[in-house]
Amino acid sequence: MPKRLNLIILGKQGAGKGTQCKRLSERYAIPHVSTGDILRAAIQADTALGRSVASVLDSGALVSDDLVIKLIEDRFQQSDAQDGALLDGFPRTIAQAEALEDLLGEDGIKLCIDLDVPTELATQRLSMRRVCQECGSIYVETDVEAISGTCSKCGGDVIQRADDYPDPIRQRLEAYERDTAPLLAFYESRGLLVVVNGNQSPDDVTVAIQSVISIRGLA
Repeated sequence: MPKRLNLIILGKQGAGKGTQCKRLSERYAIPHVSTGDILRAAIQADTALGRSVASVLDSGALVSDDLVIKLIEDRFQQSDAQDGALLDGFPRTIAQAEALEDLLGEDGIKLCIDLDVPTELATQRLSMRRVCQECGSIYVETDVEAISGTCSKCGGDVIQRADDYPDPIRQRLEAYERDTAPLLAFYESRGLLVVVNGNQSPDDVTVAIQSVISIRGLA
């Protein structure tokens, strides 16, 4: 595999990004870099940067682009990211995409994959989602774990997250269309965008993504 297989995974909330990133991370031996995970890890590590993040979040404000970009820069310097990474949740805006380009260079991002699903399907998936508060395992409302409220992997509480109710879902999807969807044009102009149909089985989505990566000669 060429050095630095950096891939961006875009898509509405509920498009299946987490599932595909986990599979691709295992397949290509590169880390799944989630902005949310990075923020939580920085806070738990109690570094100077982590304390800055905690202070911002405690105040109820949004973490600035500069702070998020600094966290991403630090993440790319870690040993497991030297062969590349799967970016999930970053970039979210054109400004972040331009900063990422400055950080990695024009050839730093090899591919931007958009998992395309209808808004109605994304809404349905999110409303049915249940999450373990301890390990983050994801279930649907009809799973035994969701019904019992107990995670079969760690014994943690399985809940419906506050942002997986109808009004927050609508707001999040509207924010995606407003803020993140313009990234599609940004990466299309650079010849890096590939749209994958997310309205199919997870296995078929995985095959489609791996096929694109192979055709592009990236792995």
